[in-house]
Amino acid sequence: MGQDKLILIYDCTLRDGTQGENISLSVPDKVRIAEKLDDFGVHYIEGGWPGSNPKDAEFFEKAMKRSWAKSKIAAFGSTRHWKNSVDKDPNIKALLDANTPVVTLVGKSWDFHVHHALGIELDQNLQIVGESVHYLKQHDREVVFDAEHFFDGYKANPEYAVKVLDAASQAGADWLVLCDTNGGSLPTEIEANTEELAEKFENIGIHTHNDSELGVANALVAVDRGARMVQGTINGYGERIGNANLTSIIPNLELKMDRHCVGREKLEGLSSLAYFVAETANVGLPNTLPYVGKSAFAHKGGIHVSAILKDTRTYEHIEPELVGNSRRVLVSDLSGKSNLLYKIREFGDVNLEQLDLSALLQEIKNLEYEGYQFEGAEASLKLLVNHFSGGVSEPFDVKGFRVVVDQVVNGGFLSEATVKVCVGDQQEHTASDGNGPVHALNLATKKALSRFFPEIEEIHLTDYKVRVLDAKEGTAAKVHVLIESTDGTESWTTVGVSFNVIEASWRAIIDSLLYKLVFFSKKSTTAA
Repeated sequence: MGQDKLILIYDCTLRDGTQGENISLSVPDKVRIAEKLDDFGVHYIEGGWPGSNPKDAEFFEKAMKRSWAKSKIAAFGSTRHWKNSVDKDPNIKALLDANTPVVTLVGKSWDFHVHHALGIELDQNLQIVGESVHYLKQHDREVVFDAEHFFDGYKANPEYAVKVLDAASQAGADWLVLCDTNGGSLPTEIEANTEELAEKFENIGIHTHNDSELGVANALVAVDRGARMVQGTINGYGERIGNANLTSIIPNLELKMDRHCVGREKLEGLSSLAYFVAETANVGLPNTLPYVGKSAFAHKGGIHVSAILKDTRTYEHIEPELVGNSRRVLVSDLSGKSNLLYKIREFGDVNLEQLDLSALLQEIKNLEYEGYQFEGAEASLKLLVNHFSGGVSEPFDVKGFRVVVDQVVNGGFLSEATVKVCVGDQQEHTASDGNGPVHALNLATKKALSRFFPEIEEIHLTDYKVRVLDAKEGTAAKVHVLIESTDGTESWTTVGVSFNVIEASWRAIIDSLLYKLVFFSKKSTTAA
């Protein structure tokens, strides 16, 4: 492969990414993410700033005891302080002590910052850049020089900004990275400036931020004009709005720009990587992220679904499988028969000959008018389809329930639920206490049914969400309850809607239990 086709990916998630709001990673978290990045094929992993905190120093200690198949680990730090000689500077020493093969040095390239942030003369800044790079090269490190605020500096004083790059280059820097640190540059600026610099220097890199929502676009135009290294973070985590998102940059390079970075085969693990990093950071992955989000290949409009059934290219720019994602068809009051047919075929065990599709579609529209949404509650939708297709009969019948909440002597509250169900000609009437009314209701229902269906005990509620449908109605508003359940092997989501939050929760609970018995239980076909 030609050298001009290879683009090196430099991941900053473990350092720049952790500067994002609500993003915090322990040392084990950072090690696990680094291992995933290495397996995915990222060329450089920036592990942190070893001179700034004990956590990053510990990460480098652990990281350098491991072998890395593809990735080079980089330690990040700044050029020496003006008052310190380079061999006595604590920051430079910490970078060497990290024992990484790569060191990334950030230096000032905007004259405004040199005067106001460092408080030194322009020539003095050139001196500390050159000496810091040269010293690290003497210690056999690959040096990546991040020219901080480069595009702002180039706009204000282009001659000086180039002198900074030249100082780093003459000292032996392996990479010169142009940084749009404030994220305020436009693609036209990035494009023109990168092209000019790529003609003067080899091994130009690009580092962009997303403050103008142009981080990805700016990185891509820089590559188009000669940048051969791209820095960014997984899922775009980072300071303020975030860094350029590698989960968008990488597939655009591979699939749209005929560049090679991780390879098409590795690209299939992109969505999995995005979810792993989000889960490890304990933050949700936005559905609307390009390429890797749940909504990236989701179709709701009936006309759209009708078209993709004929040819997916009608409303999809790539095949979702290329990035490890999947196509989703949403069923709602906007749906046509195409949506339902697609979804029912996904279910795979529905008798289409007995299904009254028109009646089912009308019922869905009626329920959505009442506040139901089936896009995130496919288990409830499948139960509805089963009902309209004359499938497996429901194995139990609910006769009613009662919930009582009492304040006890010590000031706490006690919730008790009583439930009455019928299975065939047998009736069960039982009660349970719980931490709250929904918990008590869930326990009482499972207790009533477990005598007939022992597998009910396998079901555990893993998530519970309540949303008010019309906030201006206050406490009289309808509520939408979404429950996620699991039996340890499968997971499913059900929905309930009512003016009463207990009733809405009850409906979602009943659907959750029915789903297990109807679709995963061998006993369900004979118990009723």
